[in-house]
Amino acid sequence: MIDASALDAAAFFAARLEFLTDVSDVHRDLPDGGFVLVDTRSGTAWDQGRVPGAVHLPTAELPGPLDPGTPVVVYCWGPGCNGATRAGLALARRGFAVREMQGGIEYWIREGFPVETAAGRVERAPDPLTAPCGC
Repeated sequence: MIDASALDAAAFFAARLEFLTDVSDVHRDLPDGGFVLVDTRSGTAWDQGRVPGAVHLPTAELPGPLDPGTPVVVYCWGPGCNGATRAGLALARRGFAVREMQGGIEYWIREGFPVETAAGRVERAPDPLTAPCGC
């Protein structure tokens, strides 16, 4: 029989997988649609580079023009920032189905995925410490 702590751990990890996604999954799924990707950073950060196809909606402006019937994935700077978590909470409280992209734009860039800037699309080599993860 599984003890209570193992059941609690299973519930914890299941909840994380329900409400978190990673940059590789977003990169794979974004072209197919089915969700809107929201960059919650400041205008200055957005101008420096963003995930192609993302919508810019800083947390203070949420929910903005988002359709409550469309799932949302939010991201911010990276793992050292809880901006996407705050944005996810704000959207969930308004009835949106929402997930957070773990690692934010930092890990998007570190995995070598393209970034859109005012000058066009930029691609960098993946950081060998982060990609390919293979999980």
